[in-house]
Amino acid sequence: LGATPITDQYVAAFRIPDFLNYLLAGGFLSITFIPIFSRYLADDDEEGGWAALRAIMRPIAIGITGLVVIGWIAAPWVIELIYPEFTMAQIDATVRLTRIVLPAQIFFVTGALFTAVQYAKGVFTIPTLAPIVYNVAIIAGGVGYAAATGEADPEGFIWGALAGAFIGNFALQWWGASRVGMRLLAVTPWRHPALREYLLIAVPLMIGQSIVVLDETFMSTFGDLAGDGAQTQLQFARRTMLVPVGVVAQAAGVAAYPFLARLFAEGKERRMRDTVDTSLRYVLTLSVLAAGLLVALSTPIMATLFERGSFDRSDTLAAAAALFFYAFSIPIWGGLQILTRAFYARRDMWTPVVIGTGATLVAVPVYWSLQRAFGLRGVAVASTVVLALYAGALAYRWYGASDGEGRLGHVLERTGRAVPMAFVGGVAAWATARGIDAVAPDGFLSHFAQAAIGSVVFAVMALVTGAVLHDLLGPNARAGRPGGGPQVSIDGGAQDGG
Repeated sequence: LGATPITDQYVAAFRIPDFLNYLLAGGFLSITFIPIFSRYLADDDEEGGWAALRAIMRPIAIGITGLVVIGWIAAPWVIELIYPEFTMAQIDATVRLTRIVLPAQIFFVTGALFTAVQYAKGVFTIPTLAPIVYNVAIIAGGVGYAAATGEADPEGFIWGALAGAFIGNFALQWWGASRVGMRLLAVTPWRHPALREYLLIAVPLMIGQSIVVLDETFMSTFGDLAGDGAQTQLQFARRTMLVPVGVVAQAAGVAAYPFLARLFAEGKERRMRDTVDTSLRYVLTLSVLAAGLLVALSTPIMATLFERGSFDRSDTLAAAAALFFYAFSIPIWGGLQILTRAFYARRDMWTPVVIGTGATLVAVPVYWSLQRAFGLRGVAVASTVVLALYAGALAYRWYGASDGEGRLGHVLERTGRAVPMAFVGGVAAWATARGIDAVAPDGFLSHFAQAAIGSVVFAVMALVTGAVLHDLLGPNARAGRPGGGPQVSIDGGAQDGG
């Protein structure tokens, strides 16, 4: 489909559905339900956990259905309000696409509870399939629609999204939850204590307007002001940036969260803090390396992934420019995946929400001014700047305890070692891609070679740099220096050379 006003309509069609999901904390249902269910499991009361699930699911299903009806009715007014640059034809098309995909939110919200049950039980395989099935269904819908009608149109992808939400996020997760013992048929009173507990946890997430959730909406709204096709180019860049975030940080956060919630429920807060620190070091280190790779190879990566069909070279260069700046936010997104879950695991929902809402208020003028000054690139820079402010404030709040400064310093010191690795690897990868581009004819094979060989060069040079740093900064090097004997660790114990 390329990057055109038509594809901008496709991007815009998800704004109302995503916001309705957010109003019921649908994107946070795993986060809100896991602590509740984990407490029942910690008390060896699994039947009580299933009763809690039933009590929470019933009003949630009714609520999201009602919101979908309201969204259906209000769609023309809302689309016209948030996209003032759209023509009437674009508004009508966006409204039609929005109404097709709106019911998918029913499947997302109810299916999220089935996913939460599996996470709390330590089962991750079936939930992992949900986004895969969802994305494959979107692709199949678009390709199938084009094959059947002889014309490519966003509507095919929208129908695929609806089907994917039902199959991957609802039906498949219902089956997965049933496999771990879920029982839904028993009668549960409406006034169940778990429902009140859920509301106390979820209300902050419902009324707060966190920058993490609204970042994509800002991308779409302010991207539309940057010109036709800019929304699409920004979305391609942003989604590409989020791949390493999902592979590294979100995976670590999803895996760690049930464990953190269980530790808090059992009163093991010291072990919980240690787990957060370890997860944060791991995620930030790999995220810095991923950022260096995408910064160095932004153009060949975007060309390899998207430059075909109606997506031409000018679209690639615009999307690559956005990816260059978005890449710097990868470690920020990575840190947020761990830090926010750390707060949620100890049932402190207000801190991330209040700080995130404050960042959202700052975001509006930042996005506005940077978009006007730098166009599409300004939107990507604004995202990175505002998320950095949010992450910094959260880190300050989490590590504000008496021993927090030492723990945070240890995390940042270990993470900082990845910066020279990313820099040296990035320079080598960029030079390699430039060299291939100079001798190979322009086309898919050349772009693929630049991305693939550049990635290998990046990995080799980063590892070599890491080995050199280890020799210079490692325990053996410090032991050979005057005063380089055993040191005291941040938890008060002795360690040989740190």
